Parts: sequence; structure tokens; C-alpha cells
Amino acid sequence: MVIYSHSRLSTFEQCPLKFKYRYLDKIVPEMETTVEAHLGSAVHDVLEWVYNTVLSGKLPSIDDTIGKYTECWEKEWKEEIKIVKKNMTAADYFNKGVKFLIDYYIKHQPFIDGTIELEKRLIINLDSESRYKMQGFVDRLVYNKETGEYEIHDYKTANMLPKREKIETDRQLALYSIGIKSHFNTNANVTLVWHYLAHNLKIVSKRTNEQLEELKQKTIELIKVIETAIDFPPCKSTLCGWCEYKSMCPVWGGKPREKQVNLLEATNKKIENELKKEGGLNIVE
Repeated sequence: MVIYSHSRLSTFEQCPLKFKYRYLDKIVPEMETTVEAHLGSAVHDVLEWVYNTVLSGKLPSIDDTIGKYTECWEKEWKEEIKIVKKNMTAADYFNKGVKFLIDYYIKHQPFIDGTIELEKRLIINLDSESRYKMQGFVDRLVYNKETGEYEIHDYKTANMLPKREKIETDRQLALYSIGIKSHFNTNANVTLVWHYLAHNLKIVSKRTNEQLEELKQKTIELIKVIETAIDFPPCKSTLCGWCEYKSMCPVWGGKPREKQVNLLEATNKKIENELKKEGGLNIVE
């Protein structure tokens, strides 16, 4: 059985060849990550630390928060991290993260809002036979005592602010809400909350039970397409500049290195751990 993740499905939709390289061939990419991904990871780690500290009974200062961010940034920084935008430097991205965190801190302190779990792992059954499953991790889960509803909070560090239509059809948090309803055995609405940190903006949405049932069916249909796929064509787009497999892509004059997966056992182990977190490993029952 394969437990799917939102990122696994999105990768197939974005580019079937990238999906094949990453999830089927498990090819080790030359470019492990981008500066945007590094920034997002550091900011997520710091916000998780802030709320965990508050849950332990302490309120970190804004200086403590930026200090933690500096620590997280430097700990995982590598010179090989790719910066696609030529007019930007690593320092520019670091400073963006500082601004994100200062704005968020000022707006949300003292962070007492009913948060009950951080990085909560969910297993989502899409059908009654549990043949089709999804896995996800909720950035922050809140229980709102006033409304009696759970809230799924997700942090976004991208510059682009989506249109309302995209928010209302977002698959990731809607799927997570299915997992929350099942985990807590509730039919109450689950509130979906996105924090677009570059805009210091919170966007809220909800899904009806009918919409969630429809989403289950559409997700199962997509999984069936993936599982029966024979050809995995490349899909050229503006996202190619950030693709870790661009140098191996035939669209850009490249080809995958043969037996790449067997070259670096240590690196492979790292990728396997990442895929396990995403739900991307085959699990035999």
C-alpha cells in the first residue's frame, strides 16, 4: 500500500516526470533545496518553537524569537542552496524571515489562542475499505472553545497571495480537515486558516461535509490515474527554475544519471526519511 501526501499528488499534477524521478526512481537530485524552501523551513521551525515554549508556560521575547531564527537559519544553511532570483542574496532572504516573524509576533502575542498540538500527524482514509490513504502534518491545531470547532493553521512564506477561488478549492487543508473530523469523531465544521506571512494576512475558509465527500472522490480518481500511469512526460513551466531535477530533464537538454540512487547511500537514507514523512514510501501490510 502507498500512503499518499498532498505534495506527492501535487508533484504529479505539476510535472509527471518530476514525480517519476522523485517518488518512483528515487533519484538523488543535484540541488537538494532552494533558498525559498530553506526560508520556509526555518520560519516554520521557529513558530513551532514559539508555541511549544508558550505551551510550557513561558512567553519568549521577540529578541529570543529572532535569535532562534538565526540559529535555525545558520544550522541548516549550505553554500550549495540555490538562489534562482539573480537580484536576491541569501541575506535578503534571511531578512525577509526576520520581518515575517516580527510582524507575526506583534500581531499574535501572547499566543494564547487554544493551540493544542503542533506538527500533528494525520492519516486520512478516503474510502470505507481504507484502500486509499493520505498522510499530512498540521502546522498548528487549535481548539476554539467559543465556537466548539477545531482550526487548522498553516504558514505560507511565498510572496504570491492566492485568489479567493484558489483558497476555496485548496486540497491540502481540506483533506486535513477530514482527518481531524475522523480523529476527534466530530461532525462540527473545521476552520481552515492560512497565515500568509509576506502579507501579514490571515485567510479563513471552511468546507461542508458534501464538499469533503466530493474531494475524497476526486482525490481517489487522481490516485488511480497515478497508479495506472505508464508515461511520465515532462511539463515545462515557470516552476522549472526551482526544480531540483532541471539538469536531468530532457526539456532542458539533460538526462538522469544512471543508477544514481545507488551512488550515495547516506543521501538516499535522507530522502527516504523525507518521503516517509510525506507518506511517499511503499508500506507493505
